[in-house]
Amino acid sequence: MATNKNVRFLRTVNIGKAEKKYCRFKKYNIRFVDYKNPDFLMSFINEQGKLLPRRITGNSLKYQRKVAQAVKRARHLALLPYQTDLLK
Repeated sequence: MATNKNVRFLRTVNIGKAEKKYCRFKKYNIRFVDYKNPDFLMSFINEQGKLLPRRITGNSLKYQRKVAQAVKRARHLALLPYQTDLLK
């Protein structure tokens, strides 16, 4: 049986330590979420066209609400689809 001393890894293993999530809007000082930019809004939508939650994207509550409103406006203007198969 192998013990912990005999097991070697190519790089250090961080078990249970995920990278710290951050709000990209606060980090890059983005104050306005533009609904007319569908390429930027695509990073907040999954393959089915659903909005990704805060725990996945790392957005703060304030900016998650702004992103949700921008996605809704872009869908209303047909810049983004409401639902689709394999969007990306």
